[in-house]
Amino acid sequence: MDLRKLGKALLFPHIAIIALLTPISLVLLVGSMVFVGVESPVAIASYVLSAYTLTVWCFRLPNIIRFLRRLKNENKLAKRWKNDTRLRVKVSLYASFSWNALYGAFQLWLGFYHGTFWFYSLGAYYVCLAVMRFFLVGHTRKYQPGERLRGELVKYRACGWVFLIMNLALTLIIFFMVYWNRTFEHHMITAIAMAAYTFTSLTLAIINVVRYRRYNSPVYSASRAISLAAALVSVLTLESTMLTTFGGEDMTAETKKWLLGATGGAISIMIIAAAIYMIAFSTKKLNQLKSEVENGQ
Repeated sequence: MDLRKLGKALLFPHIAIIALLTPISLVLLVGSMVFVGVESPVAIASYVLSAYTLTVWCFRLPNIIRFLRRLKNENKLAKRWKNDTRLRVKVSLYASFSWNALYGAFQLWLGFYHGTFWFYSLGAYYVCLAVMRFFLVGHTRKYQPGERLRGELVKYRACGWVFLIMNLALTLIIFFMVYWNRTFEHHMITAIAMAAYTFTSLTLAIINVVRYRRYNSPVYSASRAISLAAALVSVLTLESTMLTTFGGEDMTAETKKWLLGATGGAISIMIIAAAIYMIAFSTKKLNQLKSEVENGQ
């Protein structure tokens, strides 16, 4: 037996085999943790299979990176996606609008079904986000960034005012969390998945807020501010879930309330500050444009 060929076959299997092993190892790993137990033979086998799958993916990583680079440089759609900022923002706005609208409607339905203002508050918050994004989609569909600067500034200021209104819904969410102890306990796997999603959303939102400043488009900046606000509320919901799921008996209810109250208050202040900045900045720029027009006449 040729050990070299055997080692190569084990470390560099066909991509179809790797693609098949990935969902199998994931299902076995999660299933063993949730239903079987972490010390069962099935769990041990899932650990080994998951470790092997991760290893072969790591060995394939250089080839994957080279393929993605070649795709980015040669594929027409990939090149257009890279160079067309307007297209990226439009796709992001449409996707975010759809998600916020569906999620907001779902939360409102839960509020109606359970008869609780907790879900009504969450639903109102995400519906407001959807309305704001729909407001911006209409502009990006018709105009290039900076083509109608005055109209962009008006929409930017309107989003600032909506942020202030949204803060009322956020205040209700914080109130229910802190004073009524309205939190939910999730399974450990669900809580970890929520954490991964939240931190990814927050990181991308912060990066995009900085990145899109260079386009000098108030509409683009407003869309990124909306994403950041949504990510901040996800952080608050995640903290509530983590404290309930992992807090156990080591943390008193009073401590949990203080932590949630401090985080909620900080997020509320950040959103209010962002709203005030958007209103003040857009008003100042609109006054400057008005003065330039009057002086030009």
